[in-house]
Amino acid sequence: MIIDRAIGPFVILGQESLVAALTKITANKARILFVADSHGHLIGALSDGDVRRWLIANPNADLTTSVDNVANRNVRSASIDASPDQINALLAGPITHVPLLDAQKRIVAVATPTADALHIGRHRVSAGDPTLVIAEIGNNHQGSVSFAKELVDLAADAGADVVKFQLRDMDALYRQSGGESAGEDLGAQYTLNLLAKFSLDAEQMFEVFDHCRNRDVDVLCTPWDTPSVRALQEYGIPALKVASADMTNHALLREMFATGLPLIVSTGMSTEAEIRQSAELLRSSGSPWAMLHCQSTYPAPFKDINLRYLKRLAEITGGPVGYSGHERGFHIPVAAVAMGARIIEKHFTTDRTLEGNDHKVSLLPDEFGQMVERIRELEEALGDGEARVVSTGESMNRVNLAKSLVAARHIEVGETIGHADVDIKSPGRGLQPNRLEELVGRRAKRTVEAGDFFYPGDLHDAPVGGRQYTFRRPWGLPVRYHDHAKLIEDCTPDFLEFHMSYKDVDMDIHDVFDKRLDMFFTVHLPDLYDGDFIVNLASPEDAVWERSIAELQRVIDITRDMTQYFTCDEPPVVIATMGGFTADRFVDPGERPAMYARIAQGIERVDTTDVRLTCQTLPPFPWLMGGQQHHNLFMQLEDTVEFCEQYGQRLTLDISHSKLAANFHKRPFSEYVDGLAPHTEHLHIVDAEGVDGEGPQIGEGEVDWPMLAKQLDELAPGVPFIPEIWMGHVNNGEGFWTALERLEEWF
Repeated sequence: MIIDRAIGPFVILGQESLVAALTKITANKARILFVADSHGHLIGALSDGDVRRWLIANPNADLTTSVDNVANRNVRSASIDASPDQINALLAGPITHVPLLDAQKRIVAVATPTADALHIGRHRVSAGDPTLVIAEIGNNHQGSVSFAKELVDLAADAGADVVKFQLRDMDALYRQSGGESAGEDLGAQYTLNLLAKFSLDAEQMFEVFDHCRNRDVDVLCTPWDTPSVRALQEYGIPALKVASADMTNHALLREMFATGLPLIVSTGMSTEAEIRQSAELLRSSGSPWAMLHCQSTYPAPFKDINLRYLKRLAEITGGPVGYSGHERGFHIPVAAVAMGARIIEKHFTTDRTLEGNDHKVSLLPDEFGQMVERIRELEEALGDGEARVVSTGESMNRVNLAKSLVAARHIEVGETIGHADVDIKSPGRGLQPNRLEELVGRRAKRTVEAGDFFYPGDLHDAPVGGRQYTFRRPWGLPVRYHDHAKLIEDCTPDFLEFHMSYKDVDMDIHDVFDKRLDMFFTVHLPDLYDGDFIVNLASPEDAVWERSIAELQRVIDITRDMTQYFTCDEPPVVIATMGGFTADRFVDPGERPAMYARIAQGIERVDTTDVRLTCQTLPPFPWLMGGQQHHNLFMQLEDTVEFCEQYGQRLTLDISHSKLAANFHKRPFSEYVDGLAPHTEHLHIVDAEGVDGEGPQIGEGEVDWPMLAKQLDELAPGVPFIPEIWMGHVNNGEGFWTALERLEEWF
């Protein structure tokens, strides 16, 4: 049983909305909230089951209704002064959380049966949360308050979630007053002399803690004695760290869990029997706690670390575990995360030659930063262990590299498809080869030429095709030279958007068009050129920059020539990805203005007479030929707007790209639309998911379509759009027709 005094995730005020409650229930992963009045008094509970039952009873309910209208008043609770046995008795059956009340019936803690999660300051530690990374400063401040503050700043800059110190009352802790070392063995004498020389007293330490608050970084401290425990509690430390040396000091442990604060306990220098004994003591205490696997030698030999013990430690504790490392380097803590560690503690210094053993096993600021970066990359790579899905990049490579079912001969509508009528050929645009038996025996619902792909739609009875659609703004279709005529057989879009390939730009347009089309058109610059060249007007390399200018000019010239085959009441739009990408990582934000200026200089070199050149908004991780890169420009809201205003440029707002960018920057997408829409000349409409899930079908991602439509009606009325669905053109535009059907509801 755990008594968690960090009640924020579990409590909601009665006057808040049901929507807010559902958001909080999702966030706390506990499936329940406790409802309080404005004074903190318990008035009820709200579980996801309570919400479901209320919605069934009120099918026309308004989710903005206040929580106190929905809350269940029949709630089990207990006094904060109740014994562990009394509280445990309430945690039975389906009851997993019990509110604990003070004498005034205010919620002051929440009891749970296990330590699946604990809160350290602003951080939640559990299997589903980012690893908590602690920079152990300890006594590496060398007894200097100013140096301690400097170390805090450097640790925060390096990505530490928490900084940790140590506090000792030398008179209370050691058998000789003030830590006097006369008569002690050499090792103890060295340690005591070092501590006496470099320790900070409580008031000095609190000055450093105040600095931590100002730097917005949480702080932990290891108390080595009872007076230090009480001083830290009085200060308001969010959690306590138990040193390996005190894991068997049950008297001090009792002092610590009497504070009610979360405890992080290192297990170095202890046997498994001692670990189990202390775990049992902590389990009965009611304090939230976690244990760290630790090898307490400085530096620790790799052969003694035994990372596989993390699994055994988790079985012993039944809750989150971590790793406190004293080895050289940072690869072992990264490996520990892969083994299940949810907390990493590593010593931190600016100079490993300073006096004291801790410095020798400490990371320098740049090393600590690299460790944090590797941990975050590893967390991404670990994933969630759920069923495997094909990633966006894999989907692109699957199209390019995989094989498809194709027609071995001409097949008329109504003919039965046999094994001899089907070949397996590359690329992978069509029906995958493992679907062969589903296809064989079906009657063709369309004419299929020899070499044509079969598609998933060929396994259905209804034919695929477009129709006439109705929208409040001009709409178009993304096409290639070779398929534009086919795609407009069953519908009449307001315009066509030609997505050029590098081979298309070499073609004679008079060989493509044989008549004038009664519609408008736009042109999209090729994303990739022969020789793996990508247009990059932000490039500092003159050769790349000059070629980028030339390729842009070439497409603009083609666009001007194409106007003779279309009805153009205004200059056609040219859409360009202007560049600014990097292969391995994002550039420093301070570099971006110069990159934007370089693009502007390149645009000045281009003759844009009779066309409207637009810069496409971009995602954080673009997929180019199935490989992921990093975009730096036209991704951040403010600098994109600044570019438009400073250089007088207009945008093609790609909804998928900008939604991914908003997700990456952890900002509401509505903010992006508010800022970008007034600068928008053209729209690419498509859904998005996560930070790199580009191009999913409308309604199958994360875009709030009713809200987006409302914003665009207000801020970008009449701006034309295309449904830019990934592989939307296959099977005679099946993806486009689906998108347009869905978009009619909102646009």
